[in-house]
Amino acid sequence: MTDIPQITDSHCHLDFPDFEGQLDDVIARAAEAGVTRMVTICTKLKNEPAVRALAEAHAPVFYAAGTHPMSVASEPMATLDDLLAIAQNPKCVGIGETGLDYHYTAETAQVQQTSLRVHIEAARTTGLPLIIHARGADDDMARILTEEHQNGAYTCVLHCFSSSADLARAALDLGFYLSMSGITAFPKSQDLRDIFATCPMDRILVETDAPYLAPPPYRGKRNEPAYTAQTARRGAETMGLEYGDFAAHTQANFDRLFTKVAQFKGTT
Repeated sequence: MTDIPQITDSHCHLDFPDFEGQLDDVIARAAEAGVTRMVTICTKLKNEPAVRALAEAHAPVFYAAGTHPMSVASEPMATLDDLLAIAQNPKCVGIGETGLDYHYTAETAQVQQTSLRVHIEAARTTGLPLIIHARGADDDMARILTEEHQNGAYTCVLHCFSSSADLARAALDLGFYLSMSGITAFPKSQDLRDIFATCPMDRILVETDAPYLAPPPYRGKRNEPAYTAQTARRGAETMGLEYGDFAAHTQANFDRLFTKVAQFKGTT
């Protein structure tokens, strides 16, 4: 396995019921595929203790925490103090996921925007990367990210990027990162691949968003971190690189953005 290029699943949901009782096998399969690290995402702060325990129990797993935009109306509003306290944990390496989703929950747009700005302030204060979910809200997303960046710099990744070229450009102009998910490997996603093909190679990450969005040949099945390799191979083709070179670039990108992971001393 030593000659398999190493990659990182920068966004997954290992606390979801889909993986219950199977994590050791899931992590072992990931390692066999070269996926040696993964960031599992807490989407509701009430679940943070369980997500934290999961990360602390598995050396390759790190976590981020926030309130998903689709949940902000039904969950207590995250406060800056809440997020700063969580961020003190050595394995908490990001803020979010947060963002805007007007596709499913446009009726809560205003409270989503309020929550997003709280998360941005937490990212700015801690220096941890902001993890963004954006769907059907490109104009407001670009506007808020830009306004807040003018108020003080912060780092950010637009996870599972599948939005417009305009939002991609706005994010890249701010120095942010875009993450490739299994969507980029779908046969009908050529327009999305074309957007990524124009991106600087030093701004691209890879992820699964597991258990969702499995890439071919697993489409329609439960996604898992091992399948990051399929997305990354398609990404290498998109960027015109050999797989090993693409993997090395995404590893360097991840380490540059998720500095707390790169500096973590507790892994074996």
